[in-house]
Amino acid sequence: MGFTVEVAESRVLAIKAGKNNRTPVFVALDELLKRKGKDRIKDLKENVGRSLTAAQAKPVEAAATVEDLAAAFDGIVDERGSPRHVIASPGTPILQPTDERRRTGSHYTPRSLTQPIVAHALEPAFERLGPDATPEQILDLKVCDPAMGSGAFLVEACRAIATRLVKAWADWPEKRPVIPPDEDEDLHARRLVAQRCLYGVDRNARAVDLAKLSLWLATLAKDHEFTFLDHALKCGDSLVGLTPEQIAAANWDSSKPGLPLLRPLVAERVAEADRARAEIRSAPDDTMRAIQEQRHKHVETRLSPVRLLGDAVIAAFFSADKAKAREKARADAESWFSGRPARWDLLEASGNALRAGVQGIPPFHWVIEFPEVFKRENGGFDAIVGNPPFLGGRKISSEYGANYAAWLSEASPGSHGNADLVAHFFRHAFKLLRAGGALGLIATKTIGQGETRLSGLTIILEGQARISHAVRRLRWPGDAMVIVAVVHIVKTERLSSKPLLDGKAVSRISAYLVEGDLDASPHRLVANAGLAFQGSIPLGKGFIFDDSAHEKGLGPSTPMLEKVVLANRYSESRIFPYLGGDDINNHPAQAASRFIFDLENMPLSDARARFPELVEIAEEYVKPERVKQKREDLRNRWWQFAYRKNKLYDKIRSQTSVLVCSQATKFISFSRVTSAQIFDQKAIVVAAPPGPMDCVLNTRAHWLWVETFASTLGETLNYSTGACFETFPFPVKSGHIEELATKGEAFLSQRLSLMSGSGEGLTKTYNRFHDRFEKAPDIARLRERHADMDDAVLRAYGWDDLADCAQPEFVEQDADEGKQAKTRLDWPSEFKDEVLARLLALNAERAEAERAAGLTASEEDDENPDDDGEDE
Repeated sequence: MGFTVEVAESRVLAIKAGKNNRTPVFVALDELLKRKGKDRIKDLKENVGRSLTAAQAKPVEAAATVEDLAAAFDGIVDERGSPRHVIASPGTPILQPTDERRRTGSHYTPRSLTQPIVAHALEPAFERLGPDATPEQILDLKVCDPAMGSGAFLVEACRAIATRLVKAWADWPEKRPVIPPDEDEDLHARRLVAQRCLYGVDRNARAVDLAKLSLWLATLAKDHEFTFLDHALKCGDSLVGLTPEQIAAANWDSSKPGLPLLRPLVAERVAEADRARAEIRSAPDDTMRAIQEQRHKHVETRLSPVRLLGDAVIAAFFSADKAKAREKARADAESWFSGRPARWDLLEASGNALRAGVQGIPPFHWVIEFPEVFKRENGGFDAIVGNPPFLGGRKISSEYGANYAAWLSEASPGSHGNADLVAHFFRHAFKLLRAGGALGLIATKTIGQGETRLSGLTIILEGQARISHAVRRLRWPGDAMVIVAVVHIVKTERLSSKPLLDGKAVSRISAYLVEGDLDASPHRLVANAGLAFQGSIPLGKGFIFDDSAHEKGLGPSTPMLEKVVLANRYSESRIFPYLGGDDINNHPAQAASRFIFDLENMPLSDARARFPELVEIAEEYVKPERVKQKREDLRNRWWQFAYRKNKLYDKIRSQTSVLVCSQATKFISFSRVTSAQIFDQKAIVVAAPPGPMDCVLNTRAHWLWVETFASTLGETLNYSTGACFETFPFPVKSGHIEELATKGEAFLSQRLSLMSGSGEGLTKTYNRFHDRFEKAPDIARLRERHADMDDAVLRAYGWDDLADCAQPEFVEQDADEGKQAKTRLDWPSEFKDEVLARLLALNAERAEAERAAGLTASEEDDENPDDDGEDE
């Protein structure tokens, strides 16, 4: 990711970017003028990335000429891009963030971020070399940024290593080179470091050019050419590539035998490249650039056959989404290489096709491209630093192509599909480190949570690795309303000093980014099994009486419900309120807004005989949808729900009420509702009678657990019965049960009364609850009730020390660009860390006790439809 130099096609003006980007953005005034009023504001937001306030928008909407538009932008002109009122004419070169930089949420990286990250990442290397390191040892260090953008981290690494090099010259004066007359020691040291120690990769070719420019500016001397860096700063996708072993096997599976003559060829060409690249790195300072370019061209030519085969094998993987089709394409690539003569044209065309298009992928084979880094003793980088892109797992395929997520799963075994892209950068960066090396990367603040944690830090810490430094919540310097985390990992089993968590020395930093030894996910507890369920999955809108769906011809209307009951009064026994997640979150009384009919597991003959009107509806509206299903059983039993969740309804048959929560929700909040209804798949149902769970599930202790283990989509949490409920260690001290039940009942009663009086649902109520400026008496009382529950739960665990000092505070949350920061009434972060650590330890203790008693919890999720065996 990075920036691109573009040529203005119309008159443009530089304006200040939004809060999430410090780089000027350019507005094409002629094009904007063609749009009408509010369309201009929409275009600025969607295509330029700048939101305007109402006051700023008004003159923009009213502008009649280009000059009017320029005047309208007067207050937000960015004079770094253009002087006030000066409009750039067509043909003017302008520097713009790439689309990829905008889409993946990257921002200009100031030195206040790069300096400490680089310093901590280089600590283990400098410590290994010791205070008396020679200049040769310093210049043998290898540092890389795998998503270098404009090269800010490499510039900082250049400064840091050059400082140590100057010290080494002072300690070893006989090894000090002759400093050119137009340079001082610091500048000459930077030039040597840039040429010998720094490496970078970016999938955007313009970003590579910009990084070279950044390093040249950092090493500038008037009588010297642009430092030659083509061998070290390259274009490619850091996460998509093969090892020499995989290329030699002509397969992404390196265990395959491949071609007998291919392994020695790959080894020979890599060794040859290693020797030739040494000449480039060690060339005297006065070596002409043309000579360096010729040497580099020779290396690239000799590596070409190996690279072409590697690219073609990668292209085969991305060419299809099925294993059989991929294998055929791979076999074709192998035959092109092994044929006599080899079909270089087909191999090259295959790689070019992979690179083509908006979602084109430029493979990068690390060991092939940088052999000197990996072929040395204890191969790998000494340090890896950077700000890799963040991208939610569900967005990866849409951003990078349909098969990109499948490749990540292949390249990072054990990873999860919903993990953020940054977790894969952590995994791959750790692989590229030498033993004792360290990485320091900026990450999304969820790096220690959910599937991102499981796919990244948890797996890394299973090997020889320790987190040496971590900052869990760091506000991006400047105007950007962005919160990130920074994590440093050393490839060793033992650190030389205590790790620092948010600047505080701790015994060990876990994958959760809290102090402790637990990295893996908590265990499911037998005590919690069979209590929480996901609602039904009818798989057919035709079961639901819904007027809006009826208008589209997709299902029966509400009047049809009345006709069915009038025609056959027994049908009423099969028609139920249908409670969904939206009802739970937004209806003041949390009542179902729709009805649904349910024929349970009834054979078709019985259903036709007893409820012919309902079967007719199913035949008209459900069957056409269900006959399209791939599964035969779903096609054949079209009058039944696809996944009714019989276990749920069997469990609650004898109960008058249950606890429910929306599966997808901004705020975790359970409510008590009648059990005499059908629950939608977006409803989580806890089959517990009124009692202590009413309290515990609504406290901050459970909120914290869910926020840690639920998957997320933006601000939305996705509650999982397996990950969030069955693992949660409930308090079990008998002396507190009655108190918990009483306080839970009081809280739910108070909350329901508040919602009924205001006419607002849970979401709006909790927005008020968490708003620091909300002083209404009813909200104040609800906060008091909530604090009472929190206190009771902490004491029920036996954690009186925590209960005595539990003081919720309003914590500022992230805000969308252009919007005011939000707040949340929550425990302080250090307090939450302690609660989470104790809950994790309690989960491990309970699980061990259950195993010792011969009890084993099921690992199946209720969210998995196939759990319901009777529905098969």
